[in-house]
Amino acid sequence: MAEIVYAFCALTALLCAWMLLRHYRRSRYRLLLWSGLCFVFLTISNVMLVLDKTTPTIDLSSWRMSTAFVGMLILIYGLINDAE
Repeated sequence: MAEIVYAFCALTALLCAWMLLRHYRRSRYRLLLWSGLCFVFLTISNVMLVLDKTTPTIDLSSWRMSTAFVGMLILIYGLINDAE
């Protein structure tokens, strides 16, 4: 049951990334780009979470945290860069 919830979280993050990047293509508002890229990395992290929980032989916890961290760094960079 938990894997289904994790999969829905990954799909939700993918949908958010798709909507943010699609709207960025239309408006060229850079904060949408940074947010969309952050959600791309969060989607990758959530997919790795599903893989980590469904296959007990592999441990992807450090890779999951690394991709989530990169996503947050991208968002923080975008927030600081566009604040000027």
